[in-house]
Amino acid sequence: SPAGMALSVLVILLLSMLYEAVKMGKAVLLQRALLSLPRSLSRESLVEPEEGDTGPTQGSPSLMGFPIFFRRWFRYHVGQTLFHVVQVVLGYVVMLAVMSYNAWIFLGAIVGSTLGYFV
Repeated sequence: SPAGMALSVLVILLLSMLYEAVKMGKAVLLQRALLSLPRSLSRESLVEPEEGDTGPTQGSPSLMGFPIFFRRWFRYHVGQTLFHVVQVVLGYVVMLAVMSYNAWIFLGAIVGSTLGYFV
C-alpha cells in the first residue's frame, strides 16, 4: 500500500539520519577521550608529590595518578565501543533495506544520510 511504503521510506530515512548522528557522536567522544589523557605519559607527570618532597624524583615512584586518568579513559573507551556497536547495527539494517532493490527505499537512505550529515 502507498501508506506502508511511505512509512517504510520514512523509517529508513530516520535510521540513516541516526546512523550519521551516531557516527558524529563517536567522533566527538574520541576527541574528548584524547583530551582527557595527559599530554605526557612520563613518570614525572604520573607521580603525585608526597608530603615533604621537593623534587619529582625523590623516593620511589608511585603511580597514584595513573588510575584516575585510566578510569576516565576506560569509560570513554566503553562509550566508544557502544557507539560502534550501534553504528554497525544501524549500518547493516540500512544496508539490508537498500538490498530490497526498491528505488524509494534507496532514495530514503540517501536523503536520510545527507540530512544526517548536514544536521
